[in-house]
Amino acid sequence: MAKAPQAEQLRLLDLQANDSKLNQLQRQAAAARANPELAELASSVAAADSETVSAATNLADAERDLTRAEDDVQAVVTRLERDEQRLNSGTGTSKDLTALQSEVASLTKRRSDLEDIELEVMERVEAARTAREVAAAHAETIRAQLQGVESTRDEELARIEAERTEVQRTRDELAGTFDAALLALYEKTLAKRGVGAARLFHGRSEGSGMQLSPGDLADISRAAQDDIVFCPDSGCILVRSAEWGN
Repeated sequence: MAKAPQAEQLRLLDLQANDSKLNQLQRQAAAARANPELAELASSVAAADSETVSAATNLADAERDLTRAEDDVQAVVTRLERDEQRLNSGTGTSKDLTALQSEVASLTKRRSDLEDIELEVMERVEAARTAREVAAAHAETIRAQLQGVESTRDEELARIEAERTEVQRTRDELAGTFDAALLALYEKTLAKRGVGAARLFHGRSEGSGMQLSPGDLADISRAAQDDIVFCPDSGCILVRSAEWGN
């Protein structure tokens, strides 16, 4: 049976306290990185960006339609102005002038119809522009929320890392004061069981949280004070306090 002075076994609890704190900080860091709000906001940003792109595409389509409508109106206006100049000049036969008058009337109506279409397209362009601005503003708002949560996460991770560094330093200094064989046994147990050492207090193992059976307690009572004993449930080193069996 491995042996170590009782005082050294008691000091293992300080080492375990540091290792437990390191594990706690590791879990805290993992939880900060896995914050579900980050994934939700990132998904919302992607959706908002997609909506912005769609709105911008709709605006571009509407602006192209407006350019086409303006060109159609301008083409009719140019032809109408030319025909009106010819009509006002009075040159040509009566039949030609009559036909010209008819064409001017037709072009005037055509211009009115095209201008109505142009107005409708202008209204569509304005609506599309507003929709794009709203979508862009929404995307920016969501992105700002994501950046805020990311900033909070980064601050939390920085705090955790600073504390982890300090605890690790303390732990390493403490570990260096132990006998190599005892430290190796503790670390082997820690790696295998998840807990290296725990107190046995009033017959209860703080490694497993279980009350030891009378038979297990009897076995421990027969062990020498410097014998290293183990928790029958968790497998960790049991450190016997002054009140371990009371």
